[in-house]
Amino acid sequence: MSRKLLQVDGLALSIGDTCVTRHLDLRIETGSCWGILGSNGAGKTTLLHTLAGLHPADSGRIRYKEKELDAYSPKQLARERGVLFQTGLSGFPGTLFETVLAGRHPHLGSLGWERPEDLQLAKRMIELTGLQGLENRNTQTLSGGERQRMEIATLLTQQPQLALLDEPSNHLDPGQQIIMLQLLREHFTIANRALLMVLHDCNLAIRFCDHLLLLKGDGQYLAGPTQELATTGNLSWLYQHPVSLQQVDGNTCLYFQ
Repeated sequence: MSRKLLQVDGLALSIGDTCVTRHLDLRIETGSCWGILGSNGAGKTTLLHTLAGLHPADSGRIRYKEKELDAYSPKQLARERGVLFQTGLSGFPGTLFETVLAGRHPHLGSLGWERPEDLQLAKRMIELTGLQGLENRNTQTLSGGERQRMEIATLLTQQPQLALLDEPSNHLDPGQQIIMLQLLREHFTIANRALLMVLHDCNLAIRFCDHLLLLKGDGQYLAGPTQELATTGNLSWLYQHPVSLQQVDGNTCLYFQ
């Protein structure tokens, strides 16, 4: 049975003169995959950071598992939710394996030593993201796509219940985009986890997300199941440009006219 991981009530959020939301109500339940869509400057990243507890809202409430967001300590919050930033934060020198293993730090005891199972988990996530053989490479020598897969492997090693991702397909070629999004979906759309991600590619959002949050950039929004929201009317309204939807090999594809 699904249950709420994230509950947002009456959230008001603005960036300068841009009103991201005036009164956002949102329920993210376990087993769900949400995609945030909107034009450039609509506030998608700022909203994601606010839901992660990294940016203050103007007003409203955010709760994780029925508990107020600000009631969590930073370490407790890191155990509950993971964040993948649009620009990776692994700017310090180190090996790929060391960086991925850092995903376990919120779960370590007072002595801070990794257990054998932590090492095995990091190794497995490196393999799942296709990075085996690069474990000893310095992170500064990785390509953009390799670094993005490393960030995804670190998030998977962290094992949060709620994942908040900002453009997880960045720097990935089309094939790797499909592979990584499928991996993330399989990992988080299970009984006690959920996934919320900002995407620029509407077709990826329609393909992988069962729910959508459409941000207009003037305080207006639409939220609900993808099959209900992914219409030509809603997407033309969102991007202020006429669009069409077609079925290709069983997938719904969006085209800008």
